[in-house]
Amino acid sequence: MSRKPRVALFVTCLVDMFRPSVGFASVALLTEAGCEVEVPAAQTCCGQPAYNSGDRETAKRLARSVIAAFEGYDYVVGPSGSCMGTLVKDYPAMFEGEPAWAARARALAAKSHEITSFLVDVMGFTPTDMKFAGAVTYHDSCSGLRGLGVQAQPRKLLGAVEGLELKEMKDPDVCCGFGGTFCVKYPDISAKMAGDKAANIAATGAGTILAGDLGCLMNMAGKLSREGKPVKARHVVEVLAGMADGPAIGEARE
Repeated sequence: MSRKPRVALFVTCLVDMFRPSVGFASVALLTEAGCEVEVPAAQTCCGQPAYNSGDRETAKRLARSVIAAFEGYDYVVGPSGSCMGTLVKDYPAMFEGEPAWAARARALAAKSHEITSFLVDVMGFTPTDMKFAGAVTYHDSCSGLRGLGVQAQPRKLLGAVEGLELKEMKDPDVCCGFGGTFCVKYPDISAKMAGDKAANIAATGAGTILAGDLGCLMNMAGKLSREGKPVKARHVVEVLAGMADGPAIGEARE
């Protein structure tokens, strides 16, 4: 593609409401990678909470809005394996039996990517002149890992950051206990899973926990804070874009 690819950023609800810096970092990285980035104003929730809770009609209504807002771009990229997994895996399944919408859903799915996967696998991007002083550990979010195959890509990008030491935790690919509505439906099981994850994070000695899904990060940050473990939580794109100087996830902003 001789021209810059037109990339639409799928911001996600959690980023929009709780951590806008992840959106800004995503735009910065995509721009540095050579993309023309736009943020469609008409985007809505991807519909995953409704879909997972059995409210298929609400999920389909939201999916139609997302498809219409994003189908005019070369690529759709988001800082969330969970939300992008919904676009890639769930949208085509939602519209089985509706040929016109099923075709549009499949077309959107084919050009939708989690951001670290897009940067590495599609753009062949490596960050330059990026620094981070300290040790980090990385949590593989369930949807990104199992649904989209995101595992090596964030680690490859982090390997290019000067001064960053990656300390792998025990069981980095085990769920943190958030799981969207899972933590509401099964709070006791969720709390135990979060406690196990917090212990594995702390055992690495790393000062920062990174991941690619804000839901996981908020869950882990809350558990670490409640247990008095001094580990900061950040989205991986904040480190990759050099935007990791502000308050960590869960910390008060001045």
